[in-house]
Amino acid sequence: MDNLTNVAYINVAYIVAAVLFIMGLKGLSHPRTAVRGNLTGGLAMLLAVVATLFHHGIVDFKCIVGGIAVGAVIGTILAVKIEMTAMPQLVALFNGFGGLASVIVAAAALSENIEATAPDQASTSLSFSIATMASGFIGAVTFFGSLVAFDKLQGLILKKDLRFPGQQFLNGALFLLCLGLAWWGVMTPTSFAPYWLLVLAAFGLGFFLVVAIGGADMPVVIALLNAYSGIAAAATGFVLNNSVLIIAGSLVGASGVILTMIMCKAMNRSLPNVIFGRMGEGGEVASADEVYEGKIKSTSGDEVAMLMDGVQRVLIVPGYGLAVSQAQHAVRDLADLLEEQDITVEFGIHPVAGRMPGHMNVLLAEADIAYDKLIEMDDVNTTIGQVDIAIVIGANDVVNPVARTDPQSPIAGMPIINVDKARTVVVIKRSLSPGFAGIPNPLFAADNTLMLFGDAKKAIHEIIAAVKEGL
Repeated sequence: MDNLTNVAYINVAYIVAAVLFIMGLKGLSHPRTAVRGNLTGGLAMLLAVVATLFHHGIVDFKCIVGGIAVGAVIGTILAVKIEMTAMPQLVALFNGFGGLASVIVAAAALSENIEATAPDQASTSLSFSIATMASGFIGAVTFFGSLVAFDKLQGLILKKDLRFPGQQFLNGALFLLCLGLAWWGVMTPTSFAPYWLLVLAAFGLGFFLVVAIGGADMPVVIALLNAYSGIAAAATGFVLNNSVLIIAGSLVGASGVILTMIMCKAMNRSLPNVIFGRMGEGGEVASADEVYEGKIKSTSGDEVAMLMDGVQRVLIVPGYGLAVSQAQHAVRDLADLLEEQDITVEFGIHPVAGRMPGHMNVLLAEADIAYDKLIEMDDVNTTIGQVDIAIVIGANDVVNPVARTDPQSPIAGMPIINVDKARTVVVIKRSLSPGFAGIPNPLFAADNTLMLFGDAKKAIHEIIAAVKEGL
């Protein structure tokens, strides 16, 4: 009776945790409620962990305490030292480690079942075997694919896309090999060899699926890898017969797929191309010399301040350069100063500006910029012709007009913020270096564009000082 009561309490705790997970995801759908959603999700995870710890006979508390200590130290160091610009890389690692955890847990469960099974018997259930192989396969693809995504974002080794003839054939062959090994594992549940061979083959598949994708499309890939990590966790839930892990993994997987579809729409990409590693392919593009030579017009903070005199509407388009220089507070001060002069200031937010979805929203929210000033790309583009000055801070690919004009471009068809249609454009960048897509931006050489070279925070402070002098 006591055991039944204990199981009942644990199941109730799992149900409550599942409801809290759903509420947390709901809160994360909007910047205004994101903090509350994050806390709700954390509470759900705490409840799920505590309930699992009280499940008798499942865990070794010494290992749990040791894991908590090690994880707390690593997490604290990361939280203190990680920069906002490196957050996408951290998310990629989180996805990868989630996949690796699924691989290890499934391997441990398989080992336990093999040890408990007599050599001449296959007592492991079919559902367990299928779930184990699925967890190992998806987790391994997620882990190695995430490592490649991290490397590309960090610019360590794989700085260029790796493409070669027959690459899709290789991916297909690896996928079929994985299916064959999984079938072997299901048919021979008392053997460890099929599982680890499957994991090794999935490592290779994860590598080749991601290595060919261009850097400009990496935010979409991270969203998909996030979905994979959730699906792997759900499969692990079936391995462990843990309902809350199944529910939480399914929620992460579903939300990751939805986010990936939203990202594909925002970048005019095909979801099958993301899944099969065929994104970012393009033809020949113009060189930087052809685009920029003799056409770049530099400006200064004083000149930009003079341009502000008499304008009615200013649009600020933040990008990765804003995150690099941590200029969000300076931008808020500039916006406040202009609004004191009855100038309408808005922020044009591209869905994939920065290195991941919501990157710019988080930065601007950190500076206490009102949410109603953050205007989505589609709404910005409908009235962009009425903008007197568009200030682009560190953005590149998301404002590159070749997405509209050059079908051979790697970003062809990607929706952009059409800042080139504003009356005057001021671009604040350190240099003319390309964005993640690796192509020049004709916006920088346009007749209505002025380039303010330098660190974004310093440049904004110079504009603020010049505006104040002119008052």
